[in-house]
Amino acid sequence: MIKQSRFKITQPRTTIEIHLDDGSVLTGPRGATVEEILKAVERPNQPPIVGAIVNNQLRELTYTISMDANIKPVTMAQADGMRFYRRSLTFLLEAAFYDLFPNATLAIDHSVSSGGYFCQVYDRAPLDEEDLSSCEARMRALVAEDLPFIRHEVPLNEAIEYFKSINQFDKVRLLAHRKKKYLVLYSLGKHKDYHHGYMVPSTGYLKWFALTKASDGFTLRFPRRFRPTEILPISAYPKLLETFQQYGSWLQHLGIDDVGALNDTIQSGRIQEAIQIAEAFHEQRIAEIAGYIAKLSKNVHIVLIAGPSSSGKTTFSKRLSIHLLALGISPYPLELDNYFVDRELTPRDENGKYDFESIKALDRKQLCSDLEHLINGDEVQLPKYNFLEGKQETGDKIKLNPGQILILEGIHGLNPDLIPEIPSKQTFRIYASALTQLNLDRHNRVSTTDTRLIRRIVRDARDRGYTAEQTINNWESVRRGEKRYIFPYQENADVMFNSALVYELSALKPLAEPVLRQVPFGTSAYIEAKRLLTFLEWFLPIEEYLIPDNSILREFIGSSILKDFRLWKAG
Repeated sequence: MIKQSRFKITQPRTTIEIHLDDGSVLTGPRGATVEEILKAVERPNQPPIVGAIVNNQLRELTYTISMDANIKPVTMAQADGMRFYRRSLTFLLEAAFYDLFPNATLAIDHSVSSGGYFCQVYDRAPLDEEDLSSCEARMRALVAEDLPFIRHEVPLNEAIEYFKSINQFDKVRLLAHRKKKYLVLYSLGKHKDYHHGYMVPSTGYLKWFALTKASDGFTLRFPRRFRPTEILPISAYPKLLETFQQYGSWLQHLGIDDVGALNDTIQSGRIQEAIQIAEAFHEQRIAEIAGYIAKLSKNVHIVLIAGPSSSGKTTFSKRLSIHLLALGISPYPLELDNYFVDRELTPRDENGKYDFESIKALDRKQLCSDLEHLINGDEVQLPKYNFLEGKQETGDKIKLNPGQILILEGIHGLNPDLIPEIPSKQTFRIYASALTQLNLDRHNRVSTTDTRLIRRIVRDARDRGYTAEQTINNWESVRRGEKRYIFPYQENADVMFNSALVYELSALKPLAEPVLRQVPFGTSAYIEAKRLLTFLEWFLPIEEYLIPDNSILREFIGSSILKDFRLWKAG
């Protein structure tokens, strides 16, 4: 007997069923946009929804749904959501700026930790307070009009001709190396541009921003994820700004001030010379910092080095030590990790997990005591931390030789609460990070965070056997610690070292792409892996053998001649 099927041929429904991540189910007409669908679940006093994950793919709110789907809202409290917002806000600034100053040039240079982008103006005098007030007022007028950001997919050659016609040759250089035969452009009124990634549907979403004068430029301020509808107070950042300006000067000397110019250099066979010059800039800066320390060596007994993850602090510390040795100064490395408190005394975070990145996870009283005794010439019994047992044990006994200085590398090096009993004149504080200023073009910046994440993905895969999925999943926790314990103190540094290298993403590309492609579809890390792969498409690759064996980059790609370098020990 043939069993009757429970299925039968029927006409398509006029409605679709939407399954949300909280378990609720919506029904409505086919062809609705994600924006229409999610309006039904948006609640007051919740972070604004600016995008969505539809069937495991990141989508704009203008994306239409024609079949049943799983949808997860993306809000401004999430990394992807804040990228939607900031990218759209940049275009809003661009439109307002060119409405007011059509013959000038706007450049979005780099981020600032309080929530903002430092911007500069060319082909006219810097904007004064009145100019900034007019520009902000124009932006708010465009927001009030709630104008749509309209997405166009155009042939690549058409896009290139458009940017030629408006004299944006940085974009022409960039697009000359693009492999895909099309480009997505967005228009806002009469303004049209390429932006690397998705946008919000309209200007009405962009309610939170401010323009503030900064040095010879200004800061486009926007919210941070943990307060997505507030503009936080901004503090001065003169040392960070000086570091970026120095790097910008290096790029000008190289003749490589955007990714299109970098690709031109690679394609023309001149990249080896550019690599050598970029490395010489690093060497020059490290020697300069060693010289500062040498001049202060009669009073300075401790060098503290801090910076976020994957900044190249280890290689920088070793190269700095070599320069100090050449100047007759013998550094001794003191490992802060040995000063962790016993596991049961470790503070916990808001989720009840051990917060090893909190400054309270360190035995600061013991650290200060040991440092004072070492500076005074006493013999000290150092601790050694047993990470397996989670307890402090007895370590080496040391006594500094005359003229030796201590080098402490750790995330809390710039925090004044680390060693408050040690007079500041006895310390020299260094902030090291990859402060990239080589942008795709004048309006599409390269995130310093993305550079460090790609460095870490490559290093973790090679040295630790981690998949890209594991590294990406852990990155949010790393970033949370940086925002709490590192970035707020970066201006406490006596000097900053920019570990970014103009060519590095081209060198990392061939190593990062294979591991990123292994991230499985449907996992939480897949969307981030896809975003990074799309970003790396803009860079032409270079061969690993071109990288010098003492480069900061070797810390991540391997074969560093400094891997086994050890500082001379104390007596």
